Amino acid sequence: MTRAVRALPLLLLPALPLLLAGCGTEKAGADPGTPRASAVPATSAEIASRARSLGFDPDLVYVIDPPGFTLAQQSVGVSDVGLSVSYTSPKTGAVINLRVEPGTMTDANCATQAVISEHMTCVRDGNAWYRTGGGEAEYVLAQKGHLVHVDAEQGKVTRAVLHKAAQSLRRPYKSELPVILPPARTATAPVERGDLPTAGDGAPNNSVGTSG
Repeated sequence: MTRAVRALPLLLLPALPLLLAGCGTEKAGADPGTPRASAVPATSAEIASRARSLGFDPDLVYVIDPPGFTLAQQSVGVSDVGLSVSYTSPKTGAVINLRVEPGTMTDANCATQAVISEHMTCVRDGNAWYRTGGGEAEYVLAQKGHLVHVDAEQGKVTRAVLHKAAQSLRRPYKSELPVILPPARTATAPVERGDLPTAGDGAPNNSVGTSG
């Protein structure tokens, strides 16, 4: 159920009071003894600075806190079309995915918008829709031309857990920025080879001395 993702509007959180009312204050899977300083939200300026250095839209930088799941660092995808993040359960190996893509959704087109199966069901659940089909299940949140998906393989993750994951949608903490938005890679100077002559066609100098 992989799709391209797009920017998430900065005003998403105020527009979803019901789903975000239960937002947690600690990172999923974090040690209960972790200092509260680690849960300090990153400022908009901090997020924008990192995102723009990567040529990335800062408005789509969001994370979730699925209960019992931890962020898979190798899964973070940042590109010109969006951000995608996966979370895994250390106990079951189940995976929950967060992604954002352009589009709109209504009760009328929910079962046909971005179809994941010919036999998909869709029901309204508060400020979101719950959809199943093709062995997948997801919660979809709509906001100003964008759709936010929280999905998983059906049967691997319960609907209740997916709902809690959708409720937890938030901006990242300061301590999470290096993972969600890693520093841009800087170009490195080429390594100079000692066997390359300064004149001629640049072929390696493999000549053997008189003793060789």
